[in-house]
Amino acid sequence: MTATEGGEGRMSDRAPEPVGPYPHARRVGNLLFLSGVGPRARGKKQIPGVDLDSGGRIVSYDIETQCRSCFDNVRHVIEDSGARWEDVVDVTAFLTDMKRDFETFNRVYAEYFGETRPCRTTVEVGALPTPIAVELKVIAVLDREWGA
Repeated sequence: MTATEGGEGRMSDRAPEPVGPYPHARRVGNLLFLSGVGPRARGKKQIPGVDLDSGGRIVSYDIETQCRSCFDNVRHVIEDSGARWEDVVDVTAFLTDMKRDFETFNRVYAEYFGETRPCRTTVEVGALPTPIAVELKVIAVLDREWGA
């Protein structure tokens, strides 16, 4: 995790590059706020589980593959921030097709979070900033200083 200009903002060397001018995470007191995290892999334009047409529109997608990649990316940011997966206390999930994808999302979510069981809100949205079907907004609690 590297510091960004302006204080407590952090960038993970393992998570995908942000698509806008924001850090992967920002610490305020003992809370760690993650910016929205999607399934894209670092350094790649190809999105795991997504097939696009020549115009960049989604032709088909595999929500399970996207969910797993998304959760792995969140884990990278959490761990690179000095926190543990178990420190996650709140998750807001954005799905572009609740009816089609919620059951699979819920199953994969349960695999990843197990007994951690953070609070969660799941919202259907019309679109996300890139051609993805899932994005997570996460808050974790930190009991130690950056890098400790």
